[in-house]
Amino acid sequence: MTKCVSPDAISTILANPSPESSSDVPEIVVQVIELKATGASGNRFMFTANDGKMKLRGILPTNMGSEVMSGNIQNLGLIRILDYTLNDIPNKPEKYLIVTKCEVVSPPLEMEVKSEVKSEETGIVLKPKQENEIKSEVKSEVPGIFLKPKQEIVAKSAAQIVHEQRQNMAPAARMSMTRRVFPLVSLNPYQGSWTIKVRVTSKGNMRTYKNARGEGCVFNVELTDEDGTQIQATMFNEAAKKFYDRFQLGKVYFISRGTLRLANKQFKTVKNDYEMTLNENSEVEEASNEETFVPETTFDFVPIDSLGPYVNGMELVDVIGVVQNVSPTMSIRRKSNNDTIPKRDITIADETKKTVVVSLWNDLATSVGQELLDIADKSPIVAIKSLKVGEFQGVSLSTLGRSVALVNPDLPEAKKLRSWYDSEGKESSLASVGSGLSPSSKSGSRSMYSDRVSLSHIQKNPSLGEEKPVFFSIRGYISFIKPDQAMWYRACKTCNRKVTEALGSGYWCESCQKNDEECNLRYIMVVKISDASGEVFLSIFNEEAEKIVGCSAEELDKLKSEEGEENPYQLKLKQATWNSHLFRVSVSQNEYNNEKKQRITVRAVAPVDFAAESRFLLEEISKMRVSK
Repeated sequence: MTKCVSPDAISTILANPSPESSSDVPEIVVQVIELKATGASGNRFMFTANDGKMKLRGILPTNMGSEVMSGNIQNLGLIRILDYTLNDIPNKPEKYLIVTKCEVVSPPLEMEVKSEVKSEETGIVLKPKQENEIKSEVKSEVPGIFLKPKQEIVAKSAAQIVHEQRQNMAPAARMSMTRRVFPLVSLNPYQGSWTIKVRVTSKGNMRTYKNARGEGCVFNVELTDEDGTQIQATMFNEAAKKFYDRFQLGKVYFISRGTLRLANKQFKTVKNDYEMTLNENSEVEEASNEETFVPETTFDFVPIDSLGPYVNGMELVDVIGVVQNVSPTMSIRRKSNNDTIPKRDITIADETKKTVVVSLWNDLATSVGQELLDIADKSPIVAIKSLKVGEFQGVSLSTLGRSVALVNPDLPEAKKLRSWYDSEGKESSLASVGSGLSPSSKSGSRSMYSDRVSLSHIQKNPSLGEEKPVFFSIRGYISFIKPDQAMWYRACKTCNRKVTEALGSGYWCESCQKNDEECNLRYIMVVKISDASGEVFLSIFNEEAEKIVGCSAEELDKLKSEEGEENPYQLKLKQATWNSHLFRVSVSQNEYNNEKKQRITVRAVAPVDFAAESRFLLEEISKMRVSK
């Protein structure tokens, strides 16, 4: 059986760049050439549409990726385009074909279609690859182009036209089935009118701001279409007030009359080069009976032991873990407006056998946090989207207004995590991700032997850590510990945050909003370390400092109060110097008195394993020989 390429198919597409619906699309069969995968996930494919006379670059819909992977769609094969749209390429005269619906017509042909112009031809007829030749045939029963008879034109008044349009208007449900819906991947700032169908997968709180132009309010949502593509939409002032109550988390909407621009990397929360702005004239309509066609909240989970590079960065992360501990709700007083907001800390663990503390704020603390507290004895699984990574206790996580938390979600990652925890995880020894790692750890970027640099490398690059903290491994000696520095602070026994002496007796914790008779002492100290290339000062916190000094802050405080011929306090600090250690450090930029300075913080510390260190040095020597 022969299959034909529609003559002048590309011209037909160019003449009608945006059909109102798929029923308006004529018979368009083209040959696929130059087929290749695109994007990081590799599930979308670009191609060039060929009709024998003209060619047009395009992209196949996501749901046809399986057809390409299975071999049904191949180079030189034929497809029938059922629905499409054309996009302009910025600063170029070419158009870009976005295929939103198509079907396979024929397996690969022997060669690329190239038609000869003949006046008697009405179609280009081609045989599949199994035949030896490609022949051009004329078949009246399979015409390439269908022409409708000329219709009689009847003059009508404007009033008659408006009346007929009102009589023929379809109900909203039927309009939602016939309207032209664009995939998010096809949108760009240079495009005209469009309509998208998306689910609200994240909704931020309404925020107020004040600048030179006055005061205002703003909120944003994250939107996901049926292909899983995401985009962030922001609304200001009147638009924010208009759409804040209309947008409901988890619901599906038709949205049109918005604008796009390049996303600001500093505030970008989804993987999209563009961000959307909706104004008071934008249209947002809830899409009834469309929920099943648009996916729920999507996650891009980061393993707990890989959170280090995100510390103090602008990029948000998604995590999933088994809940190990849930704290009571605490009331925190904001310094900016003196308001009190609820907070609750949970500790989660994953298959990396690392734990991390997640601070839930506002509604998440009272709703999801309470739900987790009620079932804490069952070790529930929680998945959280859009978390800020901080450096408290080494590594910590905190929710934002746009964060989403799901308890015991129906996800493949949750099932895998549950299976691991039930089989071995509950009996495993778990350690905090912020605590030190052994030098033999092979956890990628946090290994004591990865990213090894000298101290001079950090000193000679003052711009390190400007955008986000960078991580290195170093080997050095503790050369000096200043004895009269403030080496520790009084900490709350519940949250480890700083406490102050309360009126009367005891200690007041602002974070927990409670008074306690006792507190702990925790290290927060600065030491100088040296290697063959130079010396730098490092900030060290409690767990790492205990390994260096050899005792707890409370024990060192007792030594400081003892009297004798030899000062036991200074003797202890002297014993800690000129010992070799392996350090995992982060380098970031701090601003003080309008001057930026490097801050180097110890994230992990371990004694030198000389056998492992020798193997590392031999590997480095062998690399030098190979490079020569």
